[in-house]
Amino acid sequence: MARSWRKRWLPSPPLSVLVFCFWLLLNDAVSAGDAVMGLVLAILIPPFAARLDREFARIGSLRQVPRMVGILLLDIVRSNITVALQVLGPEREIHPGFIWVPLDIRNIHGIAVLTSIITLTPGTVSSALSDDRRYLLVHVLNLADADEVVAQIKTRYEKPLMEIFP
Repeated sequence: MARSWRKRWLPSPPLSVLVFCFWLLLNDAVSAGDAVMGLVLAILIPPFAARLDREFARIGSLRQVPRMVGILLLDIVRSNITVALQVLGPEREIHPGFIWVPLDIRNIHGIAVLTSIITLTPGTVSSALSDDRRYLLVHVLNLADADEVVAQIKTRYEKPLMEIFP
């Protein structure tokens, strides 16, 4: 009986401690009132968090991370220059469009990183993920060759991410 009470009201003691500590850090000064409020939040928040459907991140090999960060930084610089030239050039030469990128990656955390990378790279924005997580809708500022954009996303980003997030 005591165990079920504790599990119900304190499903995750580490989360309760974390909530309490963050609450105290968010306040300018620590007072008895702040501590009581932190304690109340530390008791109320974890039971709600425990009800959320969680999909935990599975991490595979991290050896691709340095290379991928380098590629991403290079792509961001190149894309900034390309987008600046396109925006400053004649408007009639810009052909925006949407493309559906078929996804091989299934790990939701890997998909989240992929969508962030696409959005971080100027000229592309992740717009939607299909309900079955098999397709990603991407808006491209200047879409000359959809197949080429899909191939670049899959080889430069998705393939390494599949190794990081199996």
